[in-house]
Amino acid sequence: MANHFEDTIRKYRSGFSQVVPFDPAVDKLFTFDFTSANHTLRPEQIADTEHFAQYINEQLRSQHCKYGIGGYAEHRTLYARSSHFDSPAQKLGTALSPNEPRRLHLGIDIWGPAGTKVMAPLDGIVHSFAFNNNESDYGATIILSHNLDGAGFHTLYGHLSLNSLKNLHEGQRIRRAEVISEFGMRFENGNWPPHLHFQVILDIEGWNGDYPGVCRYSEKEQWLSNCPDPDLILQMINPGIAVSGT
Repeated sequence: MANHFEDTIRKYRSGFSQVVPFDPAVDKLFTFDFTSANHTLRPEQIADTEHFAQYINEQLRSQHCKYGIGGYAEHRTLYARSSHFDSPAQKLGTALSPNEPRRLHLGIDIWGPAGTKVMAPLDGIVHSFAFNNNESDYGATIILSHNLDGAGFHTLYGHLSLNSLKNLHEGQRIRRAEVISEFGMRFENGNWPPHLHFQVILDIEGWNGDYPGVCRYSEKEQWLSNCPDPDLILQMINPGIAVSGT
């Protein structure tokens, strides 16, 4: 299923729109590392959203980067900031290790200013939306449904502004390159520094307005199979324009 999806995406990807405003000819990206290998970011900084945001912004400014990016299949220590990731958020089979915290990231994060516009990469419809207002959750969230050559899949946009949810309805048609949302501020995005969580989901499993963006490491294979690399659509992670940092 995942291989067929990737083949289909590659067939059409040249016609996809950007998800955020970005000129690869001049704009640079900073690739963040939120694993235990990053010794420049302390747990107390991560736990304090203002200090975490300062860290993000300082890295972007110092490297003259428009956005920070990364995180797909990354085993992140930063989720220790909230009990929200201590387990639950089930489906895709039963939990193999019910006491194991969730730490493996299933999407790509794009870190940038609150209010940054978010566009639909291709035609779709609004599957669902919700305000997931738990500490360190998605906050305002939109899920779109798409179909290419009979291959159905979904894209999830998390940590949005509450304004992004106004005037939406399920089944609403969304056109390629249409502005659908914007990065939210901490009070509406789950209490994070402003960013977009972008995730691709093959089987939505009956979820509505929500879908796990972080899984247990021991279950990584089945989750990554259902949530393939979002850069297949984003087409942003390129060694020629990315600045790596820890």
